[in-house]
Amino acid sequence: MKQSFGGEYPVDWPEIAYRTKQEAHWKCVRCGHDHEPEAGYTLTVHHLDGNRSNCHWWNTPALCQRCHLSIQGRVIMARPWIFEHSGWFQPYVAGFYAAVFLNENLSRGEVMSRLADLLALQPAVPL
Repeated sequence: MKQSFGGEYPVDWPEIAYRTKQEAHWKCVRCGHDHEPEAGYTLTVHHLDGNRSNCHWWNTPALCQRCHLSIQGRVIMARPWIFEHSGWFQPYVAGFYAAVFLNENLSRGEVMSRLADLLALQPAVPL
C-alpha cells in the first residue's frame, strides 16, 4: 500500500498551521522537542493522509522537521497495523477511524474519551 499525496492547501493554511503549532505548545507531538530551528528542530505540520486539503485536527499533527521526514510516506492511515499504535499517534488514527468508519468528525476530547473503542475499529485488511 502506497501513500499518495495530493489536494490543495486551503487559502487559510498559514493560520491553520500556526494554530496547530500553538495547540501543540510549539513542541513536536512525536518526540516532544521544542521548536528550535537553529538546532534543526523546525516545527512543521504534516498531513497524515497525504491530502493537503484535509485539515482536520486528526490529520495535521505538529511535527519537528526530523519526525516529519521520518514518517512522511511511511505512515499510511488506512493500513492494518501489526503492532499497537504509539502513544503520540493513537488520537490521530482514532480520529481518522471515527471519520472513515463512523462518519463522525470528533473533537480531540471526544476521541480521547472514546479512544479504546475507536482504536478497535482498525481494519484487518487494507481499505
